[in-house]
Amino acid sequence: MKSRLFKWLLAGLCTFLAACAIITVNVYFPEKAVKEAYKSLDDMLLKENGTQPATEKQPGAEAVQPEAKPQSGLFNELPSLGLCATAHAADNVGDELAVEMAGMPEVVKAYDAMSKRQSKISSLFDSAAVGLSSQGLVVARDKSKLTPADEALISQENQDRKTVISSMAKSILKLNKTEESKAALNQVMGKAAATYAETRREAAKAGWWMQLQNGRWLQK
Repeated sequence: MKSRLFKWLLAGLCTFLAACAIITVNVYFPEKAVKEAYKSLDDMLLKENGTQPATEKQPGAEAVQPEAKPQSGLFNELPSLGLCATAHAADNVGDELAVEMAGMPEVVKAYDAMSKRQSKISSLFDSAAVGLSSQGLVVARDKSKLTPADEALISQENQDRKTVISSMAKSILKLNKTEESKAALNQVMGKAAATYAETRREAAKAGWWMQLQNGRWLQK
């Protein structure tokens, strides 16, 4: 009887350990590349009031353009250097993540919405009515300065920021060739949010309130 009970306990322990092994997922998180990807997405998709700034030509720009010189036939025979640049870009994890996310309709939609409310959100930061949380979200600091419309705007902004962060987590799993399970997403989501917050802190204006990862609040 004791021998049978021991076997059952041993079998149960093995099953439990096997389950833990399945649940534990080690996903490589390329923090530097993720940060660069967030910056690239901001440059590509986050436009003031949803419009892309017009580029102004410098006076006499056409006049100072260098004259095209004939190239040696030897260089014409060599493979294009652009192929090397393309290969190098393909190896850049940050570029891969940015391109992957820029192809997600939900991410493009989120950035479009954030662009249209960007000036209003910035005004709330300027007035110290809101601050930037350690997870990259907009949180109220002085509710007396907020109207119901402001609170609705903040809620919409945070929903879009969460879309960007969760999409980054999914892109990282895809990069790692890891199944998009709840356990894997939970492991990456926190780091994706913290890195997003760091990117937003660097882009913040002087005087804006922000929360560090240790929970401490300070003004930039």
